[in-house]
Amino acid sequence: MIDHQVEFVVIGGIAGRLWGSPTVTNDLDVCYRRNPPNLQSLAEALTSIHARVRGVEDEVPFQLDASTLANGDSFTFVTDAGNLDILGTPSGTGGYDDLLATATDVDLDQLTVKVCDIEDLIRMKRAAARPKDLIEVEVLAAVRQEMSQNSDEAD
Repeated sequence: MIDHQVEFVVIGGIAGRLWGSPTVTNDLDVCYRRNPPNLQSLAEALTSIHARVRGVEDEVPFQLDASTLANGDSFTFVTDAGNLDILGTPSGTGGYDDLLATATDVDLDQLTVKVCDIEDLIRMKRAAARPKDLIEVEVLAAVRQEMSQNSDEAD
């Protein structure tokens, strides 16, 4: 997605791991900007990694283009790079601009990505309210507390 200049913020389990959560996830969740140029870039990026709809038993017709992305909000894919969930408006948020306001740039081996703030991550998990999300809220709250204590000790 970086090669296609897609505007996105990393959310979900990978964001939690980057903040220090021990919870393991098997997919990458991102919140993407929903403007026409970004939808076009996102469609091109998804096509380049052979994205296919995840969670359906049979092959279903799916036109992967900017128009389809504009008509939906959240999609789950299996790709050459693994499972990928793209969310335009994650639970409890106003979408990309909302999350971008407090996102942090994280360097991952010469690749810099925007990662949602831990407070926003907790907000999304609370709003989703699935049992696994509510458990993760407790884990992230502990991570946040540890981060705060480490910050206080550094001062």
